[in-house]
Amino acid sequence: MIVPLANLSVWEIGTTIGFVVVTIAVVIVAIILAQASRIADQAQFADDSVEEIREQSMSLLHGVDSIMDSGVRILHAARSLRKVAVGK
Repeated sequence: MIVPLANLSVWEIGTTIGFVVVTIAVVIVAIILAQASRIADQAQFADDSVEEIREQSMSLLHGVDSIMDSGVRILHAARSLRKVAVGK
């Protein structure tokens, strides 16, 4: 049943406009909450990834120290061999 606008009272028009405004606000808030949840999930994933990268970097740090020690030993051995070969 379609009621002509002229037959509606001020209260009915106000209630209808209020319902439309509240409905639009609810939809906007729902979209904002959905996006916030998505951002929170991505932030948690990024945080976990950063922690994993930090752990891997720390393990590399110890490996680099070992490689540096080996390099210094090789250098000293090469210098010793050169002195023996040259006779100095």
